[in-house]
Amino acid sequence: MKAHQHFDTIIIGGSYAGLSAAMALGRSLRRVLIIDSGKPCNRQTPHSHNFITQDGNTPAAISKLARSQVLNYRTVKWHKGLAVEGRKTREDFEITTDSGSTFWGKKIIFATGLKDLMPEIPGFAECWGISVIHCPYCHGYEVRNEKTGLLGNGDFIFEFAKIIHHWTTDLCIYTNGTASFDKEQKAFMNKHGIQINEKPIKEFAHYNGQIDHILFEDGHKEIIKAIYAKPKFSQHCSIAATLGCEITEQGLIKVNEFQKTSIAGIWACGDNCSPMRSVANAVYSGSLTGTMLNKEMIEEDFK
Repeated sequence: MKAHQHFDTIIIGGSYAGLSAAMALGRSLRRVLIIDSGKPCNRQTPHSHNFITQDGNTPAAISKLARSQVLNYRTVKWHKGLAVEGRKTREDFEITTDSGSTFWGKKIIFATGLKDLMPEIPGFAECWGISVIHCPYCHGYEVRNEKTGLLGNGDFIFEFAKIIHHWTTDLCIYTNGTASFDKEQKAFMNKHGIQINEKPIKEFAHYNGQIDHILFEDGHKEIIKAIYAKPKFSQHCSIAATLGCEITEQGLIKVNEFQKTSIAGIWACGDNCSPMRSVANAVYSGSLTGTMLNKEMIEEDFK
């Protein structure tokens, strides 16, 4: 691809949300460029679930098929690279990649996902997306009725435990230190057989990402099938914030019901702007983004 080209829309991020937006725009006869570095956050996950027609397939296989279908449209182009800089010109947005290539687009879509910040527990990162999981709707069926843990503390984990208890009653919360639940919460969990383990964790012992047991600092071991966790995250790409897009208290790009950000001409879709982190939601939000952005451009043409 030539180093300098203009497009109707530049989509930063070529996973499920970005590809879905690109299909809607490409089929709307818009000149689209997708910039993608090839490192999705779920690249370790062996199987994707709760997405009809693709249930049980690998995330990589779903992306590969989606990309091949999207790039069948001559209106859509692909650039492998990492977007590192963006600025607003008088009429367009200018995006520069790590290789020094520069592109211009009338509109920008950020489909850049999130970067999970792993806790400093040996084995956690290696198990993330495999046996350390984030969503019961994505993975809960496969570990139903198994010995299951939750890593965390406080009000959020208490509420999360009630959800996970639906999939398995053999459930333990690992707080990795002193528990901060109040008396009512502890009484509720005791009533429903939800255990609490406050021992400091030394390691998640695993084999190729499949956890075998939790090793505690005191030498105690506890065999377990899966652990739910909600690690902190940051935006995978800082360009949206640099361009002035409002960020919520939760650290997500703020969008309206049509996926528009607080900055005119900039849209966002997928995990970077939604607490619902799933393939199905990413595809939906990408399709909505492409459709509504195209409508906006049509309205602008008729002014």
